[in-house]
Parts: sequence; C-alpha cells; structure tokens
Amino acid sequence: MDRRALSDAFVARAGWSGAKRGFLAGDASDRSYGRLVRAEGSAVLMDAPPGKGDDPAVFAAMAGHLARLGLSPPRVLAADYAQGFLLLEDLGDGLFARILEREPAREAELYAAAVDVLVHLQRSPAPAGLPDLGAADWARAAEFAFAWYRRAVTGDGSGDLSVLAALMREYADGPRVLILRDYHAENLLWLPERAGVARVGLLDFQLGQMGQAGYDLVSLLQDARRDVSVKTEAAMVARFVAATGAQGFDAAYAVLGAQRALRILGIFARLCLVAGKAGYVDLIPRVWGQLLRNLAHPALEPLRAVCAGLPEPTVENLQRIRAQCGTISP
Repeated sequence: MDRRALSDAFVARAGWSGAKRGFLAGDASDRSYGRLVRAEGSAVLMDAPPGKGDDPAVFAAMAGHLARLGLSPPRVLAADYAQGFLLLEDLGDGLFARILEREPAREAELYAAAVDVLVHLQRSPAPAGLPDLGAADWARAAEFAFAWYRRAVTGDGSGDLSVLAALMREYADGPRVLILRDYHAENLLWLPERAGVARVGLLDFQLGQMGQAGYDLVSLLQDARRDVSVKTEAAMVARFVAATGAQGFDAAYAVLGAQRALRILGIFARLCLVAGKAGYVDLIPRVWGQLLRNLAHPALEPLRAVCAGLPEPTVENLQRIRAQCGTISP
C-alpha cells in the first residue's frame, strides 16, 4: 500500500476522513506535513516513513516532556507509530521567519521570547536516557565539511578536526542541558494568545538530546536561512548570559558556532549531492560567513589554520556542487 493510501486510512481512523487536505511543508529529512481542515477546525498530519531515521514515537515523547514544562509543542491527537503517522494540533502559520519578513522591526521582541524559552528549558529537568554527544563526537560531525563540501568542490574529502575536539573540551563542554538542535526561525511559531514562555510554539525537536548550553542559542542566532542583525545577536547573547550566569561565554559561543557551521556546510552539500535538493546550495554562502566570523575569535586560531583547507563558496565552486546534484548514491 502506498503512503497516500496508508495516510488516508490513518486519517479515517482518527475521525478526520471528511477533512480537506493540503500540503503544508517538507524539510531536510524525509518527513512531510499536511494540513487537514474541516468545519470544526484543523490539524496537521506528519508523515515520517519508517526506516528513514525519524521515529514519530520519539517526537511524541519529547512533545509530552516539553508540554509538561509549560512550553508549546503541538499536542499529539492521534498516532500510528508503526506506519509513521502523527496527527498534531495545528499551531497556525505564525512562523517567526514569516512574521519577520513582513515586520522586521519585531526581531528583538520575538528573539527575546525564544531566548527565554531556552533559559526555561535549561533550568528544567531533562528526560532520562537521551543521547549525549561529547567533544569528539561533535568534532567528527563537523568533518562533514570536508567529507561532503570540500570533496564536492575539489574531489578531496580529507580533513582532521581533532583540534575542534580539543577546543570543545576547553571552552564549550561543560554541564549538559537538553538541546533541541534545530532551534531557529523556521521552527518557531508566535502564539500571542498564550502567556510567557508558552507564546513560542516549538516544532522539529525529535532530535533533542543532552548537549552544550550554548548550542541552541547558536542555532537561533546564527541561522542558516535568515540573517539575524548584529545588534539583535549581541543583545540576545547578553540576555542569555545574564539569565544563566555563564562565564567566558564568548569563546564557547564561537566554538559551538564554528562546529555548527562546519557541519551544516557538509549537510547542505550532501543534501544536494545525494538527495537532489539543490536549493540548499544557495544557503552555503551565509553559513560560510558565519564560519568566518566564529573563526575570527582568538581562541579559535588553531581551528582557523585547519579550515584554511576549505574552498571558498565562489560562484564557480557552488556551480560545481550543483552540477553533481542527485548523482551520488546514499
């Protein structure tokens, strides 16, 4: 039975068979989302095909945890974990990214609310049994920049980021907190009818794990998909530091920012080469700029030397990546 037939059966069992269905969104994974609309209201259908790395049971468990903390993930209305379907509360269309396209002056307001959510999350107990990546794990993840991005441009995917592991241990590998990992303007919704930290709707948190305190802040402020103003970034880092009492945070922020930028460079190249998603190549120059900003921190001088082996994302180099789009087997 194909996915549409399976989803139709799930929707019928959930009592939504008469609803009008429309495509809502897809993302870098194999998940997709549709909106179901009927007279009584709307809901969101998540389709996460089994065996593709996205377990809807993990999403549901994390949603339950976040809701118990007083945050605003979508409620799970119905589930078929075996077939990979969830029916979710519809939190609306108020994505931070879309609001800020129309009203850029609200950037500080929305980002302050998002930072307050992170502070609240990190002050609260985390679920037991979550994955916990250490410094060496994060450094290996960043080697995607060489294995995929550099290889796509030069044919040479070699690169050793053990120096990043050392920097992580020295500056950024302190006490663990719950991190959501994809915490940025495309995954946050503004819910003005709610109060406090509940005003920020949360999406795409199934990869939540134990991690470093600054990781989600970097994800928010060094966004691969939109430019956050320098003024807002500085204000939000100061807001986070004031609320958490973090010491020496500028070096930790730069190390985590460099790690994330390196990893994303590789992921975006891989999404083009393997998945045929050429649109991600257009985002690479912004991520490259973020990498250079982080590498400028004096503490990152050893990593700066290693990253000198990465090619600049010139028009010609980006075209080399696009020319190979969808040509490499997973």
